[in-house]
Amino acid sequence: MRICVFLSAAELDERYTRPAREFAELLGRGGHTLVWGGSDVGLMKVVADGVHESGGRLCGVSVAFLADRSRPDVDDMVIAPDLAERKRLLLEKADAVVVMVGGTGTLDEATEILELKKHGHTEMPVVLLNTEGFYDGLKQQFQRMEDEGFLPRPLTELVFFAEEPLGAMAHLEESQGLE
Repeated sequence: MRICVFLSAAELDERYTRPAREFAELLGRGGHTLVWGGSDVGLMKVVADGVHESGGRLCGVSVAFLADRSRPDVDDMVIAPDLAERKRLLLEKADAVVVMVGGTGTLDEATEILELKKHGHTEMPVVLLNTEGFYDGLKQQFQRMEDEGFLPRPLTELVFFAEEPLGAMAHLEESQGLE
């Protein structure tokens, strides 16, 4: 399975790096491919290292203005001219999406895939890895959107919230019939 992971390139502490690395190792040991922003810094590097060291493949999609941060030892690397094309390519290359901790870019990527899914333009599974309750507020907002009629599909059809990496991977593999 080709799993697109949206996440931060920031340097983060163990609260966030430990679960990210754990998920990466599950991804690699499962023989899956990581599709990610291609950066070799911060949390992106932690995840790419974990996948690579665990036997998984790396498919990076960077953007021209960040190309100098691209990881050199990938199986496949594409440099997109802008962020919109980068998002399109990331999703085009993926069978599933996992959203890890991140900032506004990660949130933008997460809401784009959910909007596409809401309108039936994709049915790929989407998991938010809610490390340390990072997405509790977003989960509450999504629930309010559903409760007040803003979502034409049940929230559970759009996204799965996982508290731990093992639950995230189990959901993905189950959704793809790989259990």
